[in-house]
Amino acid sequence: MTPLIQGGVYLARLDPAKGAEIGKLRPVVILTAQTLLDVDPPMVFVCPLSSRSDPTFEALHLSLPARDSLQRQSYALIEHCRAISRHRILSERIAMLTSSEADQIIHRLQRLVGL
Repeated sequence: MTPLIQGGVYLARLDPAKGAEIGKLRPVVILTAQTLLDVDPPMVFVCPLSSRSDPTFEALHLSLPARDSLQRQSYALIEHCRAISRHRILSERIAMLTSSEADQIIHRLQRLVGL
C-alpha cells in the first residue's frame, strides 16, 4: 500500500464495534499529522464518514460532496473520531479533502473536546 496522506479518504474496516460505536467497512479521513504518517506509525487517528447524518449532531457533522471514488455525499462524523490500527486501512486513497474541509473537521473536533 502507498503511504497514507493527511486529509486522504481511505476505506477502513471499523468492526468490531461496541455499543454506540460506528462500525463496518466505510470511508475514513486520515487526521494524523503528516510528519507522523511519514514514519508509518502502527496507529492512525481517523474520522469516519457516513452517507447519513443524525440531526442531533448537526453542529459537529461536516457535509462532504461526492468526488473521485467517494461516490456519495458523505458526512464526517466528528463524535466518532478514533485511533485505529494501520492494518484496518484496506484501500488506496479514494478521495482527498481540501485543506479547508480538513481544517473544519479539526475545528469541530476541538469544539467536541472543549478547546
